[in-house]
Amino acid sequence: MASTIFRYDDSATPNALALGYTALSYIASLALLVAASGWLNAMGVLLLAHSLVYSAYFLHEFAHGTIFKTNAANQRGGTAMSWINGSCYAPFSDLRRKHMRHHIDRADVITFDYKRFLRTAPAWVRALVVALEWAYIPAVEFIMRAYVMLLPFLAPERTAGRKRILFVLAVRLTFFAALAWISPKAVVLYFVAYALFVTVLRFADAYQHTYDAFAVLAGGSIPNDKVRDHAYEQHNTYSNLVSLGHPWLNLLLLNFSYHNAHHEKPTAPWYRLPALHRELYSGEDVQVLPMASLLRGFHRHRVKRVLSDDYGVVTTGARKAEDFYGAVGVSFLTAV
Repeated sequence: MASTIFRYDDSATPNALALGYTALSYIASLALLVAASGWLNAMGVLLLAHSLVYSAYFLHEFAHGTIFKTNAANQRGGTAMSWINGSCYAPFSDLRRKHMRHHIDRADVITFDYKRFLRTAPAWVRALVVALEWAYIPAVEFIMRAYVMLLPFLAPERTAGRKRILFVLAVRLTFFAALAWISPKAVVLYFVAYALFVTVLRFADAYQHTYDAFAVLAGGSIPNDKVRDHAYEQHNTYSNLVSLGHPWLNLLLLNFSYHNAHHEKPTAPWYRLPALHRELYSGEDVQVLPMASLLRGFHRHRVKRVLSDDYGVVTTGARKAEDFYGAVGVSFLTAV
């Protein structure tokens, strides 16, 4: 029966376990958030953040059609994940379309040029965003999410999306109002968990490419200013592994950190990526960047990367990521 549901014959057990964990941990985390114990609240924040992380990376899997046999089933699965992680303001089909451009164009195809927005905004707006980023609050990511919600009210050609935005907003506000009625503390803790979730995703996203970024809202083409072939793709893609010595720790991010392997074979499901990575790279390759080596730069460049015109460079040697500033605002959850 599993072979009639899932795309790959060996995927029933890993997908059932991981999807079940995503759903059950999200529900359990809500119960922990409303508990009286501070320790249980803390566990709830971590569990909620992790369930949101998994929902995001499963949305990515559904976008690539690696879970179910049919496109319709993957569409439903991706839509369900978007409701869990709050990216549901944009239709799943739009999220998928923009992410596929990332693979086809071999570029960071973004929805909103936040750097231009900040450079032309009043000085106090720019200073506020920079101050929040300095304090480790992912202000740019929330600006990108706000833009997705506001776009149908800003762009005349997008007016058809207004009803969807208002419907989604009403549903989610009702959910949070109900949660606040049960426990106001739980709503505050939910936001803390959500901010942690966004930070985890942006840390992973920041160091997976040194692509060029282009703000392309609808249609449009990427400048033909260089050869963006397979060699370019792999050279400008990095596998920021959670751990080299303990590969199972990469499951914390549903193996998304095996990013070169994913770009080598985008239809490979998440549980096959470690084996594919071992075929492609060793731990000493330039393309492999252990996350432990990125933490210092994530701290040092947390303001610089916000307004930098590029992502920096990766060199060779023990400190090869020293001048890798990283990307901001390239999440596959904030595309329309």
